[in-house]
Amino acid sequence: MVTTRPTGWKVRVAGWADREAVAGLRRAWTEEYAGRPVDDDGFQERFDEWLEREQDQRVTWLGFVEGDPVAMLNLLVVTRMPRPGQERPNRWGYLANVFVRPEHRGGGLGSRLLATCTTYADEQAFARVVLSPSERSVPLYTRGGFEPATSLMVRPGPA
Repeated sequence: MVTTRPTGWKVRVAGWADREAVAGLRRAWTEEYAGRPVDDDGFQERFDEWLEREQDQRVTWLGFVEGDPVAMLNLLVVTRMPRPGQERPNRWGYLANVFVRPEHRGGGLGSRLLATCTTYADEQAFARVVLSPSERSVPLYTRGGFEPATSLMVRPGPA
């Protein structure tokens, strides 16, 4: 695990040309949690189809170390129905898919991705940013200004 801030950091918005890097990070995340390689030859094609449908309502950031994509975060932008007397529709974000390769954790790259995302949300005047954290990620989000929510309700899907 990284214990000092690496040099050569870069965080930027991912574009269509970055789809293989984002898909590669998604695969690495899945394989880490599965504890094994996942054989899925059609994954990139399904990922590309998903991204093509989703790209107009998502912002994805990539984190690079020495030019290599090693981290990601994406924000689903939800635009609420306009109201009379409200010039601009209210928007909020659902933060998801935060992943940093294990060898780059602990050096602040995840915090930098999170700060980039929350700065974007603030600049865009989002009403809120919500997320569903893993137990391990709660400290990251707490440091980033998130707190437990009591104003939202959840309806779980079928088991």
